[in-house]
Amino acid sequence: MITADFDISELKFDDKGLIPAIVQDYFSKQVLTLAYMNKESLDITLKEGKTCFWSRSRQELWRKGETSGNYQKVVTIKADCDKDALVIEVIKDGPACHTGAESCFFNDLYQADDVTPFSYEALYDMIKGRKTDPKEGSYTTYLFDKGIEKIMKKVGEESTEVIIAATKGDKEETIYEVADLAYHVMVMMAEQGIELKDIMAELAKRHVIDHKVKQERMK
Repeated sequence: MITADFDISELKFDDKGLIPAIVQDYFSKQVLTLAYMNKESLDITLKEGKTCFWSRSRQELWRKGETSGNYQKVVTIKADCDKDALVIEVIKDGPACHTGAESCFFNDLYQADDVTPFSYEALYDMIKGRKTDPKEGSYTTYLFDKGIEKIMKKVGEESTEVIIAATKGDKEETIYEVADLAYHVMVMMAEQGIELKDIMAELAKRHVIDHKVKQERMK
């Protein structure tokens, strides 16, 4: 069910009848692509629950995934303050970009020197890479070589370290130990074939109660 706190007719389309739509991964919040919609494609998206855009190059409706199979299930659609742009959160069945990349935004133009890029997705990809493409001297590869018993022993040890640090009330040490635990849990996940999106989906299911309460308040 799609709910809105404003009338869709209030959206402002440009002189070509289009409105920009920023598509974002529901779980990771990664920006996947920038596309455009007209009233017809937005209506199809709302009715079918999957993204449908207007192709400016082909001048025709474009149902994402119709050819590639990489459909995008719509979770939320939000308009900006001026109601002339949309953000669409989706659960994707495959890469968003026609190149095969997960996101269309992969060309780095600038990176601040004092900020180190980080994402759980990038860390997890690195961890999985150490399993499929072992690297000599890598601690992660060492853990995979030793197997699940060694990995679970480390998860247990790090859990204990978190408990000790938190019980002492040492915030900095607790942060350090939680980071260690998070890393080793991700190694365990990779060993078991569990993806980050699997955990996010489980957490999202537990969040559904809060979402229903929000919906009731909006009525």
